[in-house]
Amino acid sequence: MNDSKLSINRACAAEAASLGLLSVAAVTAAFLLTGNPAIVWLGLLFILLVFTCAAFFVVFLRRKLVLFSDRLCETIDNMLDGASASPQIYEEENLFCKINYRLVRLYDVMQESRESAAKERADLQELISDISHQVKTPIANLQMVNATLLEQSVTEEKRQEFLKASSGQLEKLDFLMQAMIKTSRLETGVISLDRKMQPIYDTLAAALGGILLNAEKKAIHVSVDCPSDILLAHDRKWTSEALFNILDNAVKYTPVGGAIQVSVQSWELYVKIDIADSGKGIVESRQGMIFKRFYREEEVHDVEGIGIGLYLAREIISMQGGYIKVTSAAGSGSTFSVFLPRIL
Repeated sequence: MNDSKLSINRACAAEAASLGLLSVAAVTAAFLLTGNPAIVWLGLLFILLVFTCAAFFVVFLRRKLVLFSDRLCETIDNMLDGASASPQIYEEENLFCKINYRLVRLYDVMQESRESAAKERADLQELISDISHQVKTPIANLQMVNATLLEQSVTEEKRQEFLKASSGQLEKLDFLMQAMIKTSRLETGVISLDRKMQPIYDTLAAALGGILLNAEKKAIHVSVDCPSDILLAHDRKWTSEALFNILDNAVKYTPVGGAIQVSVQSWELYVKIDIADSGKGIVESRQGMIFKRFYREEEVHDVEGIGIGLYLAREIISMQGGYIKVTSAAGSGSTFSVFLPRIL
């Protein structure tokens, strides 16, 4: 008989028949050698006990095999169906449990990978949608300006005006693309932040240098209180980028003649950087939304910007083990508090 086609039941039956024949032969041989009938009865009783124990063991083993196969099939079915929860194991430590346990671990890893892939697809779709929404307006404006210059005869003064408008839209597109490149490189881990113990004073000075010109244009008074001896483990380039984005927002939303105050405090575990402005403020219900990518409030759409600066700032600070806290109220300005851990 082909071993590959021999079922467990047939194998057990064949084994039992073989043992039965051997047992009968042994008892017969013992009777012939001794001639004592008691030996035969004792032999038969022993064989009956052995067969009874063997039968109970086979039944027990079969039940275990059936239970294991059912759970194995259940786990595989859940893998195929993408069920959200793996099957529970209520079994003592044995060989079947070990196999099932490792299979469940494999299932959990596959489920986590599936969920991660789904989240990445959703994030990618959201990113594509955000980019499409952001580039729609400048592209439409560029098309309109281009069509006007091609199809209509305009004066030199108007032509210069159209070209300046076109240049502004191109700068907006370039700024958007640069911001998206920074975001994608940070999110995908292409850029790893290099945290070193260094003065926060120089990093803050670099960030302030990028907003002073615009602050002067709006006659905004900028005051800074930062001790030069505060050392902090941080990436100077990207931390400066994060602080600049917060400061740039403060300048944009602070009215002419307003004030921005920057102060740095050294705590035991963190360094706290406060950036306070005298702008329009943020209502409490929106304070959690301002860090979303491309989020902008309806009433500030006339202010230049695309709504990605605070998102980038939060990502950069979070990647260094820190966080950003907002304290604000409508009409009374805002304070962005940046907390960065002092040590690596």
